[in-house]
Amino acid sequence: MSKKSPPLSQTSRRRFLTTLSGAAAFQVVPSHVLRAQDGGQTPNEKLNIAFVGGGGRGASNLGGCVKAGENVYAFADCDQRRCAGSVRKHPNAQFFSDWRVMLDKIGDKLDCVVVSTPDHNHAIVAMAAMQMGKHVYVEKPLTRTISEARALMEAARKYGVCTQMGNQGHAAEGARRTNEWIQSGAVGEIREIHCASSRPVWPQDIVWPAAEEVPPTLDWDVWLGPAPEASYSSQIVPFKWRGFLDYGTGALGDMGAHIFDHPVWALGLGMPDSVEAICDRATEGSEKVSHPASCTITYEYGATENRPALKLVWYDGKHKMPRPENMDADKNTPKDGCVYYGSKHTFMHGSHGGMPQLVNSGEKEGFQEPEKTMERSPGHHQEWVDACKAGDPSKAKSNFDYAAPLTELMLLGCVAAQVGSGTKLTWDDKTMKTGNAEADELVQHHYRKGWTLGS
Repeated sequence: MSKKSPPLSQTSRRRFLTTLSGAAAFQVVPSHVLRAQDGGQTPNEKLNIAFVGGGGRGASNLGGCVKAGENVYAFADCDQRRCAGSVRKHPNAQFFSDWRVMLDKIGDKLDCVVVSTPDHNHAIVAMAAMQMGKHVYVEKPLTRTISEARALMEAARKYGVCTQMGNQGHAAEGARRTNEWIQSGAVGEIREIHCASSRPVWPQDIVWPAAEEVPPTLDWDVWLGPAPEASYSSQIVPFKWRGFLDYGTGALGDMGAHIFDHPVWALGLGMPDSVEAICDRATEGSEKVSHPASCTITYEYGATENRPALKLVWYDGKHKMPRPENMDADKNTPKDGCVYYGSKHTFMHGSHGGMPQLVNSGEKEGFQEPEKTMERSPGHHQEWVDACKAGDPSKAKSNFDYAAPLTELMLLGCVAAQVGSGTKLTWDDKTMKTGNAEADELVQHHYRKGWTLGS
């Protein structure tokens, strides 16, 4: 493992203030935040939670755990500027710039770890925490590669910890209604599903940006983690990393967990028989660095005892799903969401647990609303907290037994797109082989020297 960076709590107040001098609209973190807090354990009824990544999605996940009433015990974030707002709100929490140092120093005080880093660090942080017996919540997509997703699922079972992936719509009412609409037979047999995303809203189909000086508020080595050595650029950190192959999973990886979640759950979809990608690229050399500008990715499923053969199609960028012929004139297909073609009715919903609705309002008279039969969720973060306290992984409904296969499905499409437009892959679930040597390499994770993924 590469050389550990010192925790921020060991950095002098003077040095910390100096590195942040001149930062626009930035409020200085109080000095008492910078000191490691002895504190001790809180009462047993509260979980001690550490947050790896305190800004962006980390701030949102922090809010969900605070709402659940749990103890914010520590932060680990290599980007001091990004996480400062969250740290400032929780002055009693210990702070580290390196998550490895945090686990080494106070791991015995923690019950849970929330991972909200860029995609390429998800697996290695979550694995290290699980190996210490910590429950983990990991932002979507669960991992950057298929092999990592499979490894995390197996590790969660091995260590008996409670897990959850951050596809928050899985807890929503709309997700359950979609299940009930389909599973009751109210819309008939589903043979085709179109899914769309308005992403990317960051650059893709680009080459590597020019190198820049690393800001003093960022530990670039920790940010890179297991990714290949590379030069820093503000065109990568803090937001545009999603478009780069080494760090993110593009539009499908960003939104697939919120959109594919509904049909995968309702129809019990596993891995497809095949996947084919049609992609747009206009920049020479971009295929070595970044995801395509736009994609249409088609997954084909054979018939099973419970459903007919079906097709699941993903559209992103400038590729748009077709409009159903019988859709009301004043309606539009969702920018982020799904359209289902049933033998009785065609319906749609938005992402993040959007409520289902018929595309043709004239069919309402002949549509029988199914009863509510599924258990409702207390909230995505709350159900994970409840699972952790009960020691029952099944209470968290997007635990890794569900989230890892969903992630594999998304990432298989990303692999096809990365190999190139027109690529069609098959999938052997047991051997994790695609029938394409280049794709098989992309299925597996490859870490820079000094970093390994345990089991």
